[in-house]
Parts: sequence; C-alpha cells; structure tokens
Amino acid sequence: MPWPPKTPYLAVDGIVKIFDPDGNFKGIVLIERKNPPIGLALPGGFVEVGETVEEAVVREIKEEVNLDFQIEKILGVFSKPDRDPRFHVVSVVFVGRAVGEPRASSDAKKAKVFKLEDIPWSKLVFDHKEILKKFIGSL
Repeated sequence: MPWPPKTPYLAVDGIVKIFDPDGNFKGIVLIERKNPPIGLALPGGFVEVGETVEEAVVREIKEEVNLDFQIEKILGVFSKPDRDPRFHVVSVVFVGRAVGEPRASSDAKKAKVFKLEDIPWSKLVFDHKEILKKFIGSL
C-alpha cells in the first residue's frame, strides 16, 4: 500500500437556518462562490488537521458568512466521488441555527438568506440540490 494513502478530502457544509431576534424563521443562508465552480452553495469548507468536524463547520460558517452557528444535528454524509468537479470530497452536512444577517467573506462573494420556497435550484453547485431536498424532506 502506498504511503501516504490516497483518500478523499474531508469537508463540512452547514444548512444555516436564520431566525430573527423574536425567534421567527427567515430562511437559510446560501453563498455565491468567488471560485469555481461558480454558483450558489451552502457555506462550508475543508476540515483542518487536528480539528473535529463540529469545530470545522462552526469555523467555516464564521469565516464565510460571519455568523455564530449552533449545531442542531447531522443531516448526513455525502460522498459521491463526482460531487465536486475538482476532486473526490466527502462532506459531513450539519443543520443548525444562527441569528443575524450573513456578511460574505473568505471565499464567499455574496451571502443571502433564502426562503425555502425561493431557493434558486438551477444555480446550486456540487450536490447541494440533493442535500437541500433531503433537508426539506426531513422537515
């Protein structure tokens, strides 16, 4: 067996449910990506060495959309080898909540809250359409 072994990259994505200060659900956060593949995506990114997946998703959401993410549950693990056109990525997808307005930074060009009925399905990249359909089906 060659060393180091070839394995997929490990990533995290967050379905960030946004609530107003009174606790009313406003929608979920999607980012417009600065880098290819260009389109809309869930905020997230790669897990760093020495970091748990839970720490990674909280960090990535803070870096990309400036929100404090409170994890509620894991939606699932998504691992199709072609989910990312750049290389094989396995993503642990978390569902959680935040309060406030997202502000894009890091590799997010823009960040916006979308009502579930207003998600622009045709603009989603990676396998985020499949992920969001599973999320909506679980409500």
